Amino acid sequence: MVSDRGGKYGFVYRSRFKTYRALRRKGLTKQRAAEISNAGRSFPQRSLMARKAARTRQARGRKRH
Repeated sequence: MVSDRGGKYGFVYRSRFKTYRALRRKGLTKQRAAEISNAGRSFPQRSLMARKAARTRQARGRKRH
């Protein structure tokens, strides 16, 4: 588990650790997975990220399956 100590030991909120592990399984680096999982700590933050991702997909011309 990523430590709560922070610094070189890393830091991910306990409530977001499942998300962190899922991102790591997808092949993201520890740093990138931690950035994404920590960014979505609250529901409004996650909603904001979802909307941004949808706009990105739309701009790149990808269809939703």
